Amino acid sequence: MQYLDNVFFLILLIAGFGLFGKSLLKIYRNIRLGREINRSDRKAERWETMARVAMGQSRMTARPIAGVLHLFVYVGFVIINIELIEIIVDGIFGTHRFLSTIFGHTFYSFFTATLEVLALLVIVGVVLFFIRRNFYGVKRLTMKELFGWPKNDANWILIIEFALMVAFFTMNSSDFILQSRGVLAAHGSFPISETTLVPFLEIFSFDNIFLEIVERGAWWFHFIGILFFMNYLYYSKHLHIILAFPSTWYANLDLYGKFNNLESVTKEIKLMMDPNADPYAAPAEGAEEAPSKFGAEDVFDLNQVQLLNAYSCTECGRCTSVCPANITGKKLSPRLILMKTRDRLEEVGRNIDKNGKFEDDGKKLLNDYITKEELWACTTCNACTQACPVLLDPLSIIFEMRRFLVMEQSAAPQELNLMMTNVENNAAPWQYNQADRLNWAKD
Repeated sequence: MQYLDNVFFLILLIAGFGLFGKSLLKIYRNIRLGREINRSDRKAERWETMARVAMGQSRMTARPIAGVLHLFVYVGFVIINIELIEIIVDGIFGTHRFLSTIFGHTFYSFFTATLEVLALLVIVGVVLFFIRRNFYGVKRLTMKELFGWPKNDANWILIIEFALMVAFFTMNSSDFILQSRGVLAAHGSFPISETTLVPFLEIFSFDNIFLEIVERGAWWFHFIGILFFMNYLYYSKHLHIILAFPSTWYANLDLYGKFNNLESVTKEIKLMMDPNADPYAAPAEGAEEAPSKFGAEDVFDLNQVQLLNAYSCTECGRCTSVCPANITGKKLSPRLILMKTRDRLEEVGRNIDKNGKFEDDGKKLLNDYITKEELWACTTCNACTQACPVLLDPLSIIFEMRRFLVMEQSAAPQELNLMMTNVENNAAPWQYNQADRLNWAKD
């Protein structure tokens, strides 16, 4: 019976990490539904970008207040969960503050004191974020596209993080009193708990048994809360905590908005312009076949990095807040482009889970999720890609879906069709003869 709690802990640990791993595999499978893309070049630059943007949060500081608060929460929450190592060892083997035997008394005291300061900064950050999101009226956080689940999801994450930090302080406070009474061996330093919760607990002169129950209860709450938070990520926009790292590594390092030429079309143009080429010659052995579809109509037609971007979106709305189309009242929201892509990808994933493979459901990303009006409202100014704190590229999705409309459906707006006709006939976007091109200069 004395090992019952250790066995229970191990079962929870395996179940929690097992479910988390299953969710990650499902995300990986869904991302693999997209077209392959080679982003393995310039490895040194990619590692540097990931370290600077994902780890170092360099682009968050473009908006200093939100950037600093996010840094508090991010750094604090990540470092505090280093303690999860200690919790796992203590839970499995029944030890108490295992890391103290590894670090030694002095360094362990410094370690626990640092965790307490960081936990306080996390509490400050999540409280201010909650107020800012719900009562301060930041436009990009109160837009209609965030009504319902997106808003509730953001609030639940803040509440969970607050609850975990309170449990952390409660555990340390009761532990400190038990240490001071000689019930537990003295390990660690708890400056925040000692000056806040400890005096409150001592007012009531709780006995040792009650404090042990409080300490164990907070310990178990903290552990189960971490497992819950970890598995909740799959359903949450906070999946970016994990996916921001691969997203920044696989980010487009070329010029923002640079339009990629289709290799099959480029070869066709070169063939047309080569006077020595035989247009009826069979393709060379091993030559790349022309794509079955130009552009993107559904998530299967997007590349894997674009699908990864959809999962990595933080829904912060920085892209939408600087989008000139959105600012002037157009329907386009770059944030919503990524959110809708993720929604469609999740729907496809559920279809595969149900049927073992994808069965045509009569829906497409184009029209059923993202409308033509949204796509053609984009000015391709690249403001969204430059504003994103984790280097996501909603513009590339818009490009591909426009490409499908133009090259597969000939469904470009009348103004664009007229321009392309003029370029074809007059080598200029204007509807007059090349010989008249300089007439404006005669006067």
